[in-house]
Amino acid sequence: MNTLPTRVLKIDPTSPDPAVIHEAAALIRAGQLVAFPTETVYGLGANALDALAVDRIYQAKGRPATDPVIVHVQAAQQVAELTTHIPDVARALIDAFWPGPLTLVLSRGPRVPPNVSAGLPTVAIRMPAHPVALALITAAGVPVAAPSANLFAHPSPTTAQHVLHDLDGKIALILDAGPTQVGVESTILDISANHPRLLRPGGVSLDTLRRIVPEVEVVTRYVRADEGAVPAPGMLLKHYSPRAELRLFDGPDEAVRVALSQAAAELTRQGFHVGLLVADEDRAALSLPGVSLVSLGSLGDLSQVAQRLFAGLRDLDARGVDVILARAYPPAGIGMAIQDRLIRAAQGRVTYV
Repeated sequence: MNTLPTRVLKIDPTSPDPAVIHEAAALIRAGQLVAFPTETVYGLGANALDALAVDRIYQAKGRPATDPVIVHVQAAQQVAELTTHIPDVARALIDAFWPGPLTLVLSRGPRVPPNVSAGLPTVAIRMPAHPVALALITAAGVPVAAPSANLFAHPSPTTAQHVLHDLDGKIALILDAGPTQVGVESTILDISANHPRLLRPGGVSLDTLRRIVPEVEVVTRYVRADEGAVPAPGMLLKHYSPRAELRLFDGPDEAVRVALSQAAAELTRQGFHVGLLVADEDRAALSLPGVSLVSLGSLGDLSQVAQRLFAGLRDLDARGVDVILARAYPPAGIGMAIQDRLIRAAQGRVTYV
């Protein structure tokens, strides 16, 4: 475990400095931890073929050993080194979506340490669509295991500052390339068995996936941390959670606004500092005295909402609120991923109005 203050190096997101990349790659090869940007969130990287280095990820994050991590590659050819079998559907999905925010769960090959996959016979693999991430993996010369670069179960980091807040002194280096673009993690699709299963919604929508694999089954599981190994990251009931208690409200827009207003007024009367996490269209109805409000963007632009989601949760935590009241979003497209993250951040506390 790193005991010195974590270094932060600025790096151009489109033309990364080779010297900075090679310094970071040398740390990866030496078994150290490096946080780096992907198009989704910042990842906490280690040599995926080094079991001791992977253990350091779990230690730094406080992540239970039952929660597997994703292995990142810089070329589709690397997949053959990590799995025992590449089905035809995998090749079609790789051609369609890599590099990009799609993770494929395949059978785990003998080179991959069991702790990468929480002891399961599968391995989750993706190829990120970020020049810094691809340059780092290429220079390291090894696949890079990388969950989100935050303390376990906290909101995922979309800036280097988020990473530093959670992991300063626990990791060697952060590559700061500015905010990430997608803002929520990759979609995870299990194709290790006969029927493709969507284990986590993310940056590639279900409708888009079904253009390649129409028979995708959606698996909605809210797993407790004591239930043993989970099939993929992001399936625990408590995940992405702010320090403050989060309560989610779902239903028609006007009914949600009324419910949020009433709940905020009652909690404020009880002496709680309340935060509201809402859309632009909600602001006029929810500008309440003594209540901290963060708007994530328009209901008509869910990509912007996704990009700002975790930063919004962290912003309200930084303001010291006791309770966060949040609205649900339409489940179309990336809205499915937004809703998944909010339900888990709320630990299932959803009020339907």
